[in-house]
Amino acid sequence: MEPILKTNNLSIKFGEHKAVDSINFEMTAKQFKSIIGPNGAGKTTFFNLISGELEPTEGDVFFKGQSLRKKSSVDRTRLGIGRSFQITNVFPNLTVLENVRLAVQSKRKVRFHMLNHFLKYKEITNEAIEILEQVLLTEKMHQVANQLSHGEKRKLEIGMLLALDTEILLLDEPTAGMSLEEVPAILDVIRSIKERGDKTILLIEHKMDMIIDLSDSIMVLFNGALLADGSPEEIMNNETVQQAYLGGLAYE
Repeated sequence: MEPILKTNNLSIKFGEHKAVDSINFEMTAKQFKSIIGPNGAGKTTFFNLISGELEPTEGDVFFKGQSLRKKSSVDRTRLGIGRSFQITNVFPNLTVLENVRLAVQSKRKVRFHMLNHFLKYKEITNEAIEILEQVLLTEKMHQVANQLSHGEKRKLEIGMLLALDTEILLLDEPTAGMSLEEVPAILDVIRSIKERGDKTILLIEHKMDMIIDLSDSIMVLFNGALLADGSPEEIMNNETVQQAYLGGLAYE
């Protein structure tokens, strides 16, 4: 099966430091793959290369066989690669519903216009509400986004990604900065997206116990290089991974 996402010798250097070192990886459509590794392993930098936030020093990223070398981050989103960040990226002074509705408008390429029929806008609003149901935020839809808890903002950001209807979701440590009480809710949202079966999900996580039961496969980065890639069971039983990563680093 042709991979939906692939990297070929993907590398980037900052001065003499190679933050991502010749990574070859691929994943098939509708797969859930997690990337783990200690702080400084190159996980977010690798994401930035895939999403177009950074330009590689060497190598390339391919989406459905197409080189993304000359594609901007906006181009890549339009092609079907959606990205969340460690820091929430929402419109703080708009309501929860307005945030998602704007993302739906963007996907549909609709601008509000006085002469357009009101039913067109009702369809957009209804789609936004359906997405808020998926991310467990219907009760917060009329609340201003900057009044949400950190965990609720993460759910809203995922809702905005769903509204863009990208084929691939790149989720960068979605539980980062959350209280222990908030973590189960965001994991439930991610699990429900996986169970729908219509998205390819690539997720960064620092702690393996967060994603072990969600992942179809796990890749381990260490010092910018690909240390291992396999099923959760294979990764858990990999002696190299245990020596380099699991010896206390995974549970910092």
